Amino acid sequence: MKEIVIANLSLDFALRIVKLYKYLCEQKTEYVMSKQLLRSGTSIGANIAESEHAQSSADFISKLYVALKEANESKYWITLLTKANYLTEIECESIMKDLRIIIGTLVNTIKKTKDN
Repeated sequence: MKEIVIANLSLDFALRIVKLYKYLCEQKTEYVMSKQLLRSGTSIGANIAESEHAQSSADFISKLYVALKEANESKYWITLLTKANYLTEIECESIMKDLRIIIGTLVNTIKKTKDN
């Protein structure tokens, strides 16, 4: 059940990142950092999707760790875009809120899987 929740959260986040990428390119003419965010932000869900058919618990955990690393990288790019004045503090906080939920869910899922 938790896998379905995180898959849905990460898909919604990826869609948000795609829209943000379009906004940054079209409205702010920013192409470099936003491309990095597009890659890391959409990769979170791709790795979670891969984990759904993991060959073992170790493989499952490994794929979720990669998703967690991509989430942390996304956090970096969002912070940098904000500090470079491409995103407002309000825009930053809105997307970071979603990202914190994803990170927390990933951490909890990894921990519970390791404990079992």
